[in-house]
Amino acid sequence: MKYNNYGFARESSTYYDEGLRIYMLSIYRNMAMALSISALVAYIVGSSEQLAMMLFSTPLAYAVMFAPLIYIFFFSRNLMSMSKEQAMLHLGIFAALNGLSLGSIFLVYTAASIAKTFFITASTFGAMSLYGYSTKKDLTGLGSFAYMGLIGLIIASLINVFLRSAALDFAVSLIGVGIFTALTAYDTQKLKSIYYGMNGSAARAGNIAVYGALTLYLDFINLFTMLLHFVGVRKSDY
Repeated sequence: MKYNNYGFARESSTYYDEGLRIYMLSIYRNMAMALSISALVAYIVGSSEQLAMMLFSTPLAYAVMFAPLIYIFFFSRNLMSMSKEQAMLHLGIFAALNGLSLGSIFLVYTAASIAKTFFITASTFGAMSLYGYSTKKDLTGLGSFAYMGLIGLIIASLINVFLRSAALDFAVSLIGVGIFTALTAYDTQKLKSIYYGMNGSAARAGNIAVYGALTLYLDFINLFTMLLHFVGVRKSDY
């Protein structure tokens, strides 16, 4: 989504904006809904050995793996042309599909370490999102650098599918934590700037809030999965 960085041109002369508070709370509320759906679906899958075996030990595993990628491509391309209700429905469907693929972590890591990683992720995400919201510094440069790093990260991950290198996997996870930590701050500031660019237009704010929730949801999920490589305790270690 294209946007202009209105926030820094106007913020020095603006006062506390109740509309901005409502807009950001709507984004976080939508994001929390998506995270809750993903967590519930992942837990149900991980708690049922039969269901997990059906999803991850058969050709269905490819559908589970690629369905979220295909769906988000469709969803993100059509989001702004949908009604707010449709956008929320598709956000929930995407979160459920992503939850199916996340169910595999319960087969690999202990439930206690998954919970611990979730709270570490929530704390890190909250701190960086607050920084992105409150800082007067323009984070555009940081965001551009992080997105370039993300492209490299995707390429390295694809290469490692064939190499299966533990060292490269560690490096990808380490760099990924840094990238998604930076993107959390940048994306929060970007969403704030988009609000100023709308001039408080309520007609557009609904779908933008869903777009914002999707953006921050992806930052959170990716940060969580990267941190899980470091904080997560594998069941095989017992």
